[in-house]
Amino acid sequence: MQLELLNEQGQAASKVDAPDTVFGRDYNEALVHQVVVAYQANARQGTRAQKDRQAVKHSTKKPWRQKGTGRARAGMTSSPLWRGGGRIFPNSPDENFSHKVNKKMYRAGMAAIFSQLARDGRLAVVDSIKVDSPKTKQLAAKFKAMGLDSVLVIADEVDENLFLASRNLANVLVIEPRYADPLSLVFYKKVLVTKGALDKLKEMLA
Repeated sequence: MQLELLNEQGQAASKVDAPDTVFGRDYNEALVHQVVVAYQANARQGTRAQKDRQAVKHSTKKPWRQKGTGRARAGMTSSPLWRGGGRIFPNSPDENFSHKVNKKMYRAGMAAIFSQLARDGRLAVVDSIKVDSPKTKQLAAKFKAMGLDSVLVIADEVDENLFLASRNLANVLVIEPRYADPLSLVFYKKVLVTKGALDKLKEMLA
């Protein structure tokens, strides 16, 4: 598999050989969907809570007498059938939303995403991404010159200057290969991978 090597103007200067095990796999839609859903579910925090009929603040007095009123029997106002009553199966603060995905499945799903990005022309390689100072304006100008408005950069090393320059750009994310996730790969319009990160991705996903 060969990927485009972009210059500083965003033009394809040459081709770079990439392993087929990572960038030349068939697209498995069901697997990619499972990996993305699992990633989102594992990011959830079970912090929401609801009250059952025991936790609801209410009076224990019987609303009306048992017989003779023509209405249904009622014992107390905390019944789940009543407005303001407790929930039958309330959400608890320690609710677990996590999905289990095997390592082999996760690697195959990530490789399928990378492969599809390469086929769609949304994946390219650059020699390196560096800035001389932690200035957002400088990095924004670099991406503007390359014609990129929404980009995920996977760099082999993210120094302090690059991190500080990129963190305030809304449609730019700069990460190391170990932090690459399926959601970001799908979300950004263009994915740039440095030559050093290319080798690390091969070690991780091959």
